[in-house]
Amino acid sequence: MKTARPFVLINMAMSADGKIAPPHRSFVAFGSRRDHANLLALRSTADAVMCGARTVDSAPVTLDAGGAAYERRRLRGGLAKQNLRIVVSGSGSVDPGAEIFRHPGSPLIVLSSGQAPKSRLAQLKRLADCVKICGKNRVALAQALGWLRSEWDVNRLLCEGGGELNFELLRLGLADELHLTICPTIIGGKDAPTIADGDGFARLAKAANLKLTRQRVVGDELFTTWRIKSKAR
Repeated sequence: MKTARPFVLINMAMSADGKIAPPHRSFVAFGSRRDHANLLALRSTADAVMCGARTVDSAPVTLDAGGAAYERRRLRGGLAKQNLRIVVSGSGSVDPGAEIFRHPGSPLIVLSSGQAPKSRLAQLKRLADCVKICGKNRVALAQALGWLRSEWDVNRLLCEGGGELNFELLRLGLADELHLTICPTIIGGKDAPTIADGDGFARLAKAANLKLTRQRVVGDELFTTWRIKSKAR
């Protein structure tokens, strides 16, 4: 029997003070080569890789498998050679010049909402393989994940941020596992983005709770894996 949605992993690297970018949100790669290799290893276990529009616009991301070695690893694991690539943008405001659109290969899906102007959606349809409207005023993530499971056979989905998308997955109880690399850097700034932005949980009783399942220190970086505890309904 098929489950209603994929198993969802979140992978992020953050500074020692919990930031994922400077206050101006421009792209800064502060993780090491080991952290990048860890990211690609995680991608090699996922049917699809997803991120938000702001991540696509601010960083030269392609969301692909990461080269021949990882493609072979995927094939050995019974997966397709390349993962699906998914961009989430409720407003449809994805930069058409973003790096991800310059790298054809695996199917590229844009998840949007009914608030996106038709002109933007038309442009995205020329750039992506599929544009799916899920929700009226914002992307209905539960609906979107169900559609990915039923229509694209996505069993494992890796989310690579940003903070607002991560928070929505956590708020809705749609994330199952967090992979977090803590890097030996302090960025500072009250406006610097974190791994979970958005509105935040109004009460601690509603917060996402975690159980540490693995940790390892490599050099000056701490690699951790957390199980995200299911919320009581």
